[in-house]
Amino acid sequence: MSVEFKINGKPAKANAESDTPLLWVIRDELGMTGTKFGCGAALCGACTVHVNGQAVRSCQTPLASVAGKSVTTIEGLSKTSTHPLQVAWVKHEVPQCGYCQSGQLMSAAALLAKNNNPSDADIDSAMSGNLCRCGTYNRMRIAIKDAGAMLRHKA
Repeated sequence: MSVEFKINGKPAKANAESDTPLLWVIRDELGMTGTKFGCGAALCGACTVHVNGQAVRSCQTPLASVAGKSVTTIEGLSKTSTHPLQVAWVKHEVPQCGYCQSGQLMSAAALLAKNNNPSDADIDSAMSGNLCRCGTYNRMRIAIKDAGAMLRHKA
């Protein structure tokens, strides 16, 4: 089956079974390895991408469901690593092992796209499906608030 969609703003065409997880199409067919495989059951958030602006777990998103839609991966967040979240992530030394970071950033980006002044409860709710085995949750919260402030000052 051939499925056409946009990925990071560019047209893409994938040739795979309709129920193939989007994660494997992104990584294996399109060669974008920033999106990570974690649990394979949509429980850890490492594979988070955006589909039409919504954060989704690509390990459980069938290819057919993105036909005609826009997918954004960590590679599409910013070509120059200057998205306010990426800047804040570095500033606040969020990553340790780094494995979960692309999924964390994509969930945080979806939150800030809707609400650039989130409360702790908003952040906890938006990030609740993302696990970090290094436990940098407090630094993530600080970085998300800092990135939100950067976005508010840009507007």
